[in-house]
Amino acid sequence: MQMNHFNKVAAVWDANSVHWERSKAIATDIQMLLPLSKEWRVLEYGAGTGILSFMLKDAVKEICMMDSSEEMVKVMQQKVADSGDHNLSPTLFDLEKQPYSGATFDLLATQMALHHIMDIPTIIDRFYTILNDNGYIAIADLYTEDGSFHGKDFTVHKGFDPQEIANMLVAAGFKDPQYKQCFVINKQIESGAMSPFPVFLLIAQK
Repeated sequence: MQMNHFNKVAAVWDANSVHWERSKAIATDIQMLLPLSKEWRVLEYGAGTGILSFMLKDAVKEICMMDSSEEMVKVMQQKVADSGDHNLSPTLFDLEKQPYSGATFDLLATQMALHHIMDIPTIIDRFYTILNDNGYIAIADLYTEDGSFHGKDFTVHKGFDPQEIANMLVAAGFKDPQYKQCFVINKQIESGAMSPFPVFLLIAQK
């Protein structure tokens, strides 16, 4: 059901200014907290339309923009074609269903994707495997909320306690996790009221 949702909204995703504001805040913090290098190969997991990758592309060598939504990948492909950028690679792949056997990366970044994944320890193990030694992971996602962000029909994770995710990262082999609030999404919920939903950014190293 979620996949159908993302396929349906792909064409209008970039019209939502919050998606740009959130990605800008995350990109700014990633650039501040990590020693990005023109030698780095980056994977953005759950890239959507690639907004974050486009914001980071000039600071690194290349970015693999991975998503499991075919329509999101089509939007990325068109944006890359329009931009003429040669270091961005839209990739249709579902890492939740199977390990990735392609290249390895110096940074794996993901924003607002983890709460859609049922089995968090397994996906973290897969993140660890595709990172180079001393590579970094950057996870941006919702703090624990009451379920009103997605509404009553959403059945996966209602955000996270970032310390719990940090503990899972350490259990998988990552070291020195640190996190901070990086953005607040103000969103209208089902009652009609506007509600704030804070977003954390968690960084760790392999």
